[in-house]
Amino acid sequence: MERESVRFVSGDAECVAWYYPGTNGGCVVMAGGFGVTKEPGTDLFASRFQRAGFGVLAFDYRRFGESGGSPRQVARVGEQLADWQTAIAYAAELPGVEKVAIWSFSLSGGYIFPIAARNPQLAAAIAQTPNADGPAASRNAARHQKPLAMLRFAGRALADALGSLIGRPPLLVPLVGPPGTVALLTTPDSLRTNEALNPGNKYNEWIQAVAARSALRITAYRPGRAASRVKIPLLVVVADQDQTALAQPSVDAAAQAPGAELLRVPGGHYAPFLEQHDVVAEAEITFLTKHLVSNVVSG
Repeated sequence: MERESVRFVSGDAECVAWYYPGTNGGCVVMAGGFGVTKEPGTDLFASRFQRAGFGVLAFDYRRFGESGGSPRQVARVGEQLADWQTAIAYAAELPGVEKVAIWSFSLSGGYIFPIAARNPQLAAAIAQTPNADGPAASRNAARHQKPLAMLRFAGRALADALGSLIGRPPLLVPLVGPPGTVALLTTPDSLRTNEALNPGNKYNEWIQAVAARSALRITAYRPGRAASRVKIPLLVVVADQDQTALAQPSVDAAAQAPGAELLRVPGGHYAPFLEQHDVVAEAEITFLTKHLVSNVVSG
């Protein structure tokens, strides 16, 4: 892959991104899922997009990965949405870029709905196995966790939130763990996280933990409600057996977005990174080509 490290300021921090130069005038802005940095979250698809001629800007949210900001490992929805806005504006000014699209998955895939709704200048958007309904996903996740562990997690999240008020460092929890452990996710398909995103511990600098307080807001976050306001071309990719970001809320969101396309594949949350990768990547490239390259050529 040909790429270079670039930086842009978002809010009170500097975000770091990989920029993959393209050849067809289109650029795809990408970010990883919740607590997932740019390399494990985007490398697999970014390389496919670049080979198809697209430029890519894959960034780390502030407080994560190579980006600045403190305290570290704290995910705040409002800040991350603001990081997206800055990244989109930065991508639009890159040399040779004529059309910009956005792509993400999981919780960040849910962000795609409100971001696409408020940025009609975008050429296209892809929400891959998005978490469109936080309350529904949280209720389902509770079915795969033990009651005592749920209580311990809630206690840690509240202690972390209270500690933040007096400047204490974040109390971290693992992104993934087996049922009975204090972890953000214990769903069956979440246990394939390393297989899908970090095979062979390829990205050994990725901190697979977040501040426990980060979970308090995402459990109530319902970005799929913005789908009806999305006017740009939208592709929603759904894994039918997804137990981490449920399929049905995403199907419902796609139905609310005028002209949205829906791609359904078998498998769990990480099927697009694993057994369904070729099917999904080819469909996404076809979609991007239709809405970015054709418009560039004909424009």
